[in-house]
Amino acid sequence: MSKNLVTRSEDYSKWYNELVVKADLAENSGVRGCMVIKPYGYAIWEKMQAELDRMFKETGHQNAYFPLFVPKSMFEAEEKNAEGFAKECAIVTHYRLKNDPDKPGKLMVDPNAKLEEELIVRPTSEAIIWSTYKGWVQSYRDLPLLINQWANVVRWEMRTRLFLRTAEFLWQEGHTAHATKAEAVEESEKMMNVYADFAQNFMAIPVVKGIKTETERFAGAEETYCIEALMQDGKALQAGTSHFLGQNFAKAFDVKFATAEGKQEYVWGTSWGVSTRLMGALVMTHSDDQGLVLPPNLAPIQVVVVPIYKSDEQLVAISTEVAVLIAGLRKLNISVKFDDRTTQKPGFKFAEWELKGVPIRVAVGPKDLENGTFEIARRDTLTKETVLKDGIVTHISELLEKIQNDMFTKALNYRDSHITEVNNFEEFKAVLDSKAGFVSAHWDGTAATEEKIKELTKATIRCIPLNRVLETGSCVLTGETSIGRVLFAKAY
Repeated sequence: MSKNLVTRSEDYSKWYNELVVKADLAENSGVRGCMVIKPYGYAIWEKMQAELDRMFKETGHQNAYFPLFVPKSMFEAEEKNAEGFAKECAIVTHYRLKNDPDKPGKLMVDPNAKLEEELIVRPTSEAIIWSTYKGWVQSYRDLPLLINQWANVVRWEMRTRLFLRTAEFLWQEGHTAHATKAEAVEESEKMMNVYADFAQNFMAIPVVKGIKTETERFAGAEETYCIEALMQDGKALQAGTSHFLGQNFAKAFDVKFATAEGKQEYVWGTSWGVSTRLMGALVMTHSDDQGLVLPPNLAPIQVVVVPIYKSDEQLVAISTEVAVLIAGLRKLNISVKFDDRTTQKPGFKFAEWELKGVPIRVAVGPKDLENGTFEIARRDTLTKETVLKDGIVTHISELLEKIQNDMFTKALNYRDSHITEVNNFEEFKAVLDSKAGFVSAHWDGTAATEEKIKELTKATIRCIPLNRVLETGSCVLTGETSIGRVLFAKAY
């Protein structure tokens, strides 16, 4: 199978785009800025979804579903949120088409079918959900309200890229209501930690936990917690956010509750979400010039078995042996595929599964049957070994765990080696131009300086790390007093 991928060093952006398409993850659709997620790509998203959904439910959350459309007046109720998303909104103004009298066979908008109030196609669901919560919350006994929604949203992006930025994308959005500020802050931090655990333990991606600056904060939030990851080209990617909303949405939608003492108070809110952007992060963090490299915990197919034979009799003998192996693997909940297609040669199959990132490939030929062995190839390291049939199921199970850990360690080492402390603006620019990655620098805390640095370098403050050391220093641009370092980077 000819992959013909451009290499990462040649053109990282083109490599990414080609890989997503050639590995059968997704493709551009007939709708500008939208994508079709293909079965193999959707299978990865389903595994992500399943693990996250389990984690949400373990922390007490329930799933619900809310409308795709939001009345314009409702959307405008929380002013900062509405202003923040206004430029990305798609709007429904009419509800019917009719035949165009001037163009036979064509349709036109029926001018008599104009909506009394325009509908916003949700870019996020705070407005519709908080308007609903008004009817759900009356007493402290109704709190906390812990709701999650799996949905699609629309943000009218002008420049799109598969998974990373599309006009429509899939995501989950949690929306919770609490009786106290402390509970809401705790919830915001808890969900950031859930996202971090998922990224590190399932995606094998190390992340930095932190808070956003006021400029980068979610519109309508009082604090935004985030996890930031680093891709192989040295650019950062925001992998998840969790927002402490304060009482902003409760006040906008008049969501009050009676305390135990009978006093009326506004609830405290949070929202948090991750999207199919995680698919892009998965591809860019681990994959190589041969194709995808998938962590075993999220690979739709963890093991592929390829028979090597010249006659039907050999295939039958190999298939009998492989059936035992497959049964043993499936008992351990290891997903396995026996690629016994007669229409393709082993070399084609090897290249195809390498491109698709299957963590372990097992090859079995007549000599293996004679010797009681299997050939095992690791996708992450492209190394092979010959393993005895006895104990192979245990060996593969342990190897999958090792691959998962090794992938995380490799990504962690790359990330840690690309966090560079600088103390002046010349060093700052030099690191961005030559090494890239996260630049740890002092900042004077002003939005003006933040904007100026972005204008001069295209680097933004990715986060103020939660574990940063408070230390007096001088801002890398202005020389003004700083209380600690923040992480800058160019980002997706």
